[in-house]
Amino acid sequence: MDRDIALLPGRRVTEIRPQDHEAVLSDGISIRYRHLIWAAGGAPRSLTCDGHDLAGVHSVRTRADVDRIMAELPNAERIVVIGGGYIGLEAAAVLSKLGKSVTVVEAMDRVLARVACEPLSRFFETEHREHGIDVRLSSQVECLEGDDAVRAVRLADGEPLPADMVIVGIGIIPSIEPLRAAGADCPNGVYVDEYCRTSLPDVFAIGDCAAHDNPYAEGAMIRLESVQNATDQATTVAKFLTGSPEAYDAVPWFWSNQYDLKLQTVGLTMGYDDIVMRGEPSEKSFSLIYLRNGRVIALDCVNMVRDYVQGKALVTGRMEISPSLLADTNVPLKSHGSRE
Repeated sequence: MDRDIALLPGRRVTEIRPQDHEAVLSDGISIRYRHLIWAAGGAPRSLTCDGHDLAGVHSVRTRADVDRIMAELPNAERIVVIGGGYIGLEAAAVLSKLGKSVTVVEAMDRVLARVACEPLSRFFETEHREHGIDVRLSSQVECLEGDDAVRAVRLADGEPLPADMVIVGIGIIPSIEPLRAAGADCPNGVYVDEYCRTSLPDVFAIGDCAAHDNPYAEGAMIRLESVQNATDQATTVAKFLTGSPEAYDAVPWFWSNQYDLKLQTVGLTMGYDDIVMRGEPSEKSFSLIYLRNGRVIALDCVNMVRDYVQGKALVTGRMEISPSLLADTNVPLKSHGSRE
């Protein structure tokens, strides 16, 4: 209250009345606003097959989700993780370190297929296998089996995978329905302009639910599900509302910790046409530098913090650098910062 902030826990916004500048809560109370900032994120995407609602089936989105998983872990030895993205692989790594028998089921032909190039995918696939994870690629889930609690995941080819617990990590669905019902432009999430304004008057949106034209994606409309995006968009709105507007132009960054590996990403890999390997994957310390039309657009750095820090300037500057120079680990990336 020292900052004049009122917290209303345990309630949802069920309706937006833009002409009246009112938000209606799940308990029927209406709150008038001068400006509304929508930061609702998204809900974990659920399985739709038979057995999806059995006990022992979890997602990982909130602290409460993790608390429920931890409470059940003492009685769960065989765990199936559905989804080979970052959430699924991070969960698998943690569970493996806790001594659990873990199987990862991925529908595509490699892990991280939506967010990483093949060399990085194969590197993480190998690492997980070496830590005892059973990685099933190109595998579809037919159903979950059990009476009240899950006991197996049956694949489309008929094979049952015994499971005392299932963790589902197959993405999120943006939480935007009240905005959509109020008439907001919602193509994939809720669309916002460079100041994070929605098409509704005086309504802003930030974070995982906000679709925007990103300069690091050649202006393509995307949603960025990252801490960086949420905090930088919040800054954009704050500056706009306090009279110092600055268009959103933050370079995307992301990280993932798995076992003793720290992956740090800067930039967006969309539309790359060349990749430069810098370092040796066999030494578990390397970077992948993504190029488009000869210019640096992104880096994936595994246990290469210096490359990550120095590579940001190459991404923001859209630097054009010879692949042979980028691959030379004896030449710091910061030395390329002034090249055109």
